Amino acid sequence: MLNRAMLTALLGIGSAQFLKIPLNYIETGIWDWRKVIGSGDMPSSHSSGVTSLTTYVALKKGLPSIEFGISSIFGLIVMYDAMGIRWQTGEIAIAVNDMDEQLEKLAVDHPGINHKKREKELKEMLGHLPIEVAGGAALGIAIGTISYLTERKTKGSR
Repeated sequence: MLNRAMLTALLGIGSAQFLKIPLNYIETGIWDWRKVIGSGDMPSSHSSGVTSLTTYVALKKGLPSIEFGISSIFGLIVMYDAMGIRWQTGEIAIAVNDMDEQLEKLAVDHPGINHKKREKELKEMLGHLPIEVAGGAALGIAIGTISYLTERKTKGSR
């Protein structure tokens, strides 16, 4: 059986993924159920997962604990990566997909140019905007706190 900290983090990830569906509907008017397994969008499931874990650990073990230190640094790296490297990768994918489309049009207009269109476009929505990371973090703090407060206390546990 998974421990409470792992379950809390998984609940943070799952909740964020599920919330993407109604939030996308509010924004676009389209119920897109693929959002439940997709990356990017509001709220960040990366942020929600690591923040729910870190919040739970902080409340359970305390701020001076090694567990809190580890989960905090892990969370910062994950959230930085979601906004930085993964966002830039998505921007590169957009540029590559645009170039491929332009090359295909060029090849049609100029028979001497040989271009084989990519079978599948690169996935463009990979990372998060800062507001999406913040939304995931706020959700994670709430989930981590609720998880701690609803945990049954046993003798000898904090």
